[in-house]
Amino acid sequence: MADGLFEFPCAYPLKVMGLAEPGFADAVAAIVLRHVPGFDIGTMSMRPSRDRHYLSVSCEFEAQSRTQLDSLYRELVAHPAVKVVL
Repeated sequence: MADGLFEFPCAYPLKVMGLAEPGFADAVAAIVLRHVPGFDIGTMSMRPSRDRHYLSVSCEFEAQSRTQLDSLYRELVAHPAVKVVL
């Protein structure tokens, strides 16, 4: 199904950047899993910032709809440790 820029289902890359605090990557994984059932967290990659104050978590999954993506983004940006979602 086409929805503006995307035709669903489609491979969707996601990058979440936030404070490098204990549990940040786990929190991102839990949020993604709530919106993408069956997501393999083993495919996530992480990269700390040069000063190690921030952590970037990247993943790719098969997005099913604009509604799914909107809900995922809303929950991610509401997390207090998340600074940027791309």
